[in-house]
Amino acid sequence: MKLNTLVYLFLVAVLFGCESENKTKEFSGNPIVEGWYADPEGVIFGDEYWIYPTFSAKYEDQLFLDAFSSKDLVNWTKHEKIIDTTVIKWARQAVWAPSIIEKENKYYLFFSANDVQRPSRGASFDPNNDINHFGGIGIAVADSPKGPFKDYIGKPLISDFYNDAQPIDQFVYKDDDGTYYLFYGGWKHCNVGKLNADFTGFIPWEDGSLFKEITPEGYVEGPFMFKRNEKYYFMWSEGSWGNDTYHVSYAMADKVTGPYNKIGTILESDTTIATGAGHHSVMHPENTEKYYMVYHRRPIPNEGRNHRVTCIDEMYFNEDGTIKPVKITNEGVEAHLLP
Repeated sequence: MKLNTLVYLFLVAVLFGCESENKTKEFSGNPIVEGWYADPEGVIFGDEYWIYPTFSAKYEDQLFLDAFSSKDLVNWTKHEKIIDTTVIKWARQAVWAPSIIEKENKYYLFFSANDVQRPSRGASFDPNNDINHFGGIGIAVADSPKGPFKDYIGKPLISDFYNDAQPIDQFVYKDDDGTYYLFYGGWKHCNVGKLNADFTGFIPWEDGSLFKEITPEGYVEGPFMFKRNEKYYFMWSEGSWGNDTYHVSYAMADKVTGPYNKIGTILESDTTIATGAGHHSVMHPENTEKYYMVYHRRPIPNEGRNHRVTCIDEMYFNEDGTIKPVKITNEGVEAHLLP
């Protein structure tokens, strides 16, 4: 073989290798970051994508929250311990399921803590000694999406059980008229309340109640909402978060408060890729038809109850506005810069 032929083949190999590397870098890959993370909330602030997940570990080790930011969905920067239990003094374990929103140049981070349980009827308890009977949904605030965050009111925003909903898995939503709603609830019940102007409490509904129950068929936990073409899309997790039965279903309505009648499942296991896909959120760059589902799933093989990782796949719609089942992938999504 002549020398110039060898040189040619070498150059072809180099160019092919570079092309393959570039192709790899054009996709996020799944999972998108290293480590065990679950319950991710994806949100867009300015020209950056942000993801706020749960650090997936034993409750006694789940004492902080990390965040991740990206310009393109492919390259992610880790922001460690944007908040922890040294800042939230009443939170002593199981800090999880963050939800964040920007309002008047402040960033409000909502979270669950302590895995609050309903005490037995007539029982008394000491929150310093009986942690599972004290806790709920908290709120923190910062001047930047990366924090540092500080406790906003010094106690849970919601600590009691309303309509039998465990005060966990909150999602804050701003409607077109400027009203801020908080959706939340575990134990197969979902409530919605209207936040007051400074996020320190709730505006009562017409009947005087603070929370309206909107639980759809099959609901377990993990509510999320977005609006598209004047329709409200309400989404939630079903099954058990601790195993492979976890999946996501949804409903549509003309009003933010529903009623929400279940349409079907749109995110679930694919045993050739991963199982237990659930507790998700959706990111939508304005003025595009791009909708990204951010979710957690259980890798195969799975190393235990807390082995969950954060992934992104694209979400598509049918002509009638219903959502097509999301295909979970190892490739993830293509790079997409925000304007």
